[in-house]
Amino acid sequence: MATDGEGKATGLISKVLGPAIRFWLRSQMEQIEQLELQILAGDRQILSGQIPQVLLSAQSAVYQGIHLSQVNLVGQAIQVNVGQVMRGKALQLLAPVPIDVVVCLTEADLNASLNAPLLAPAIEDFLKILFASGIAEVDSASPDIKIDNLQAKLAESWLTVRADLLGTSQVTPIALRTGLTLSTPNQLQLTQPHWLPHPTAKRGLPLSDFEGYCFDLGDGTTIEQLSILDDRIHLQGRLQVSP
Repeated sequence: MATDGEGKATGLISKVLGPAIRFWLRSQMEQIEQLELQILAGDRQILSGQIPQVLLSAQSAVYQGIHLSQVNLVGQAIQVNVGQVMRGKALQLLAPVPIDVVVCLTEADLNASLNAPLLAPAIEDFLKILFASGIAEVDSASPDIKIDNLQAKLAESWLTVRADLLGTSQVTPIALRTGLTLSTPNQLQLTQPHWLPHPTAKRGLPLSDFEGYCFDLGDGTTIEQLSILDDRIHLQGRLQVSP
């Protein structure tokens, strides 16, 4: 098997396919650093447009506003337009690709990602449901209420989210502490959520009505392992990347 690893690259991989894949990856990301790529394929497979396996690792990656300190990916059975790539065209996927993913989000990553399109709507929808339950003394029906200064803090097995709720005439600080588990491979659920009087409070009001509240990650995402540590969140799973 050929690879673009140092000292082992074939001409097709090192001169054509490797640079094309790197360019395509960078075009999909807002930021990516220390990108390392291995293409496991033979010349005959490459010429037919088939790549059995691609291994990728990177640091300080940003994808659709999601910040990731460490990313490790394994793509399998990849079909690409090699003939066009060899004529100088951009690389394109010809079929969906299953990708095994291991990612690490630090607390700083998480806070930098809270306003990302993939996270912000789900967080805002949940907080609106929470306000409507009457847990906070706010006018949840007011169209002028906005969420500001949203922040997250990690502790062993726990995620704490705090924010300022901007109403028509006052600012209301809010805080929520919860665990996160997997209810299904594509759904995250709250465990033992508590409403806190302030973000560093050791005790709070149990939110029993929100036990098991789920966030849907979409059909193309499968999470196999989720761990909340003191300084980071570790995720392992699979994505389906479409052409």
